[in-house]
Amino acid sequence: MSEQPIKNRKVDNLASAPTPQNTPSTAAPISSHAQQPNVSTIEEGLQPTGVLTCLPFTEKLDRAAAASIFASNPALVSMIEGKLGKLVGRSSGYIESLPENVQRRISGLRGVQKEHSKLEAQFQEEVLQLEKKYFAKFTPLYEKRAAIVNGAAEPTEEEIAAGKEDEESDDEEEAKEKKEVSTEEMKGIPEFWLSAMKNNVLLAETITERDEDALKHLTDIRLSYLDTPGFRLHFVFEENKFFSNKEITKTYYYQDENGYGGDFIYDHAEGDKINWKEGEDLTVRIESKKQRNKNTKQTRVVKRTVPTESFFNFFTPPKPPTDFDEEDEDQEDIEDRLELDYQLGEDIKEKLIPRAIDWFTGEARQFEGMGDMEGDFDEDEDDEEDDMSDDDRDDDEEESDEENDGTKPKHEAAECKQS
Repeated sequence: MSEQPIKNRKVDNLASAPTPQNTPSTAAPISSHAQQPNVSTIEEGLQPTGVLTCLPFTEKLDRAAAASIFASNPALVSMIEGKLGKLVGRSSGYIESLPENVQRRISGLRGVQKEHSKLEAQFQEEVLQLEKKYFAKFTPLYEKRAAIVNGAAEPTEEEIAAGKEDEESDDEEEAKEKKEVSTEEMKGIPEFWLSAMKNNVLLAETITERDEDALKHLTDIRLSYLDTPGFRLHFVFEENKFFSNKEITKTYYYQDENGYGGDFIYDHAEGDKINWKEGEDLTVRIESKKQRNKNTKQTRVVKRTVPTESFFNFFTPPKPPTDFDEEDEDQEDIEDRLELDYQLGEDIKEKLIPRAIDWFTGEARQFEGMGDMEGDFDEDEDDEEDDMSDDDRDDDEEESDEENDGTKPKHEAAECKQS
């Protein structure tokens, strides 16, 4: 089965670029034989040979009137977008209308561009090798970090002094109000990775309250590179009541061929199977449904297992569709999930692992432009449930055994727990 790469959204920004498939309205002054693309516009009244012949315009409309029509008719807008979307990539006939000697030059430029593309691919390959080279130098630092976090080692006095140099100094008044530092003996840094993950907005949105109990046992997150383009994330856990895995991995694969500009093209991801202990699967919940016998009027409770939101769904990534249809809403949803899945992996690889301490303390959020976002929004109270009548409540015979049990992700950022 051929894998479908994630659509590069940035391409949409190039829609107005003057390409052979999207020729500028003014023909290039090369030859008088060059023909202007014969595509009717709205202002021309849309002749029968035009692209948008379904529009009943017979006279020129000003922008305000057109905007009003489109605003009141979303179906029309959708239809137009669909028709225009089918034109993307098609030749306008402009290139074919040029003299043969000009077309030869265009072919020559394409040959030059191929050489450029080869160099771009070589550049990306060398960047990858350089990335791997320095990752090998970073690895001892990551190992030292893991030892400190898990209480297997203590930082040196030099490392402590270097870290204090970056700490912001409080003024005298704030210093007086500082809480007394606890003298309690504590091993390592508790909940280090959980706190770091919850300070990343994208990751925090995937973590539920139930997930937190399991993620408290996360001792390290590591990275390794594949022999082929791609990388693997390693989540290392201590013994816990949820699953027997000591390590759960997620691997991101890229296509063999480079994309436009020499970039590697993401292909698909695969995650390890989680060996859940009985009754501890965080990716499902138990739902209860009351059933009433029509004859005896007796009721019984039927329980069933249904999927639920959880960070651990990260290890069961969505599969790309084999035949992509832009008009299929289900496939659009899969595409969005694929993009989110890839972005989560990139955030862990490029942000969380290299600067875990900054995410733990929350300092990284300031560099992400999220430092002052809390409190900028007012929470709207949802009174819908309060407005329900008693009859409405009685009619609802479906209820979950785990309602308000932490199956919904918590969207607020984590508070760094420090002693």
